[in-house]
Amino acid sequence: MSETEEIIRIAARGDGVTASGRHISGGVPGDTVGEDGTLTAGPHHADPPCRHFPVCGGCQLQHVDEEALRQFVTDRVVGAAKAQDLAVGEVLATQLSPPRSRRRATLHALKTAQGAVLGFRESGSHRIVNMQECHILVPELFALVEPLRKLIGRYGGRQAVDVELTLVDQGVDCTLKGIEADGLAATEALLDFARENSLARLSVDRGFGPETSWEPEPLTVGLGDIAVPFPHGSFLQPTVDGERRLVADALDFLDGATTVADLFSGLGTFAFALAGPRKVLAVEAARDAHLACKAAANGRQIPVHTLHRDLFRNPLQAEEASRFGALVLDPPRAGAREQVVQIAASEATRVAYISCNPVSWSRDARVLVDAGFRLEKLRPVGQFRWSTHVELTSYFTR
Repeated sequence: MSETEEIIRIAARGDGVTASGRHISGGVPGDTVGEDGTLTAGPHHADPPCRHFPVCGGCQLQHVDEEALRQFVTDRVVGAAKAQDLAVGEVLATQLSPPRSRRRATLHALKTAQGAVLGFRESGSHRIVNMQECHILVPELFALVEPLRKLIGRYGGRQAVDVELTLVDQGVDCTLKGIEADGLAATEALLDFARENSLARLSVDRGFGPETSWEPEPLTVGLGDIAVPFPHGSFLQPTVDGERRLVADALDFLDGATTVADLFSGLGTFAFALAGPRKVLAVEAARDAHLACKAAANGRQIPVHTLHRDLFRNPLQAEEASRFGALVLDPPRAGAREQVVQIAASEATRVAYISCNPVSWSRDARVLVDAGFRLEKLRPVGQFRWSTHVELTSYFTR
């Protein structure tokens, strides 16, 4: 009689893991696996809703039920804290974004003899999965898949076309990178495509940056109740409900502070939410995002002062950070090592740290704790549904 092992957790890349450390592709906690690798589904094994799973690289965990998915997100964040020996005052309830909530995505397309294929790439491959359904994109983005497939089937070249889609206040912002649409007929076809599909903006990038072909009115994105200009390629939280959770936590963590520095501020997601009873300094390296935030703040006379500054090369110094009642950070995946070192050396006493990478966050958190901060609150966040990509909010005091 062959021995079986039970899957007890999901690893960072989505494999099931047994107590002996065996990694099993497609395994879910509660599943059992035989010596020959045969997997028997347990109570947390779900039927994937999408026909493209598991080939499509857009999702890794559609075979996991809601309870196990929530536990995976929680374990990734709490596990990162434990790996750095960080004591957590309170682990807040894990936030999961619902299906069909992703409002930005980059798809890929390639012209073929039969027309074109368009979708996400297979995991670990350049091969494109020809999307027929999608359970993560908002309906407004998915509605463009078939029209885009026809357009690229007509005007695509030999190379793959990248399709960047973002839902903004006016509709869908679409940028095509690599499409060979030259000449009057192609230009008219692009304009017809934009008009017929009610695009908010259509841009073409031929290797020198996006050039706008169609934009009936200037694009904005609502951050709270503030309409902020939306430059090409600007960062936006992937889901509306996820953004609301992150902002609500920042407001809760920094309640009572009268001056706040918003570091890596982007368009001002946190700055505009925090402003009003507080004066906010929004610091951002990307010039277009900085100018968009500045224009929105000046236009509405909101107490947000903007500063164009690369916080990796020129972080806010310790004496500068000491001037604020609180600080909020939302850095890229690499984390904020240089900036955190300065905060640790400052007299700052309150820090809200939002992160899209538990590993880099935990290293930065260790620096803060070693400088006398306490990790008061920690919330795991899963905005990228059915993905191994995990985010978090955290609050430090000293």
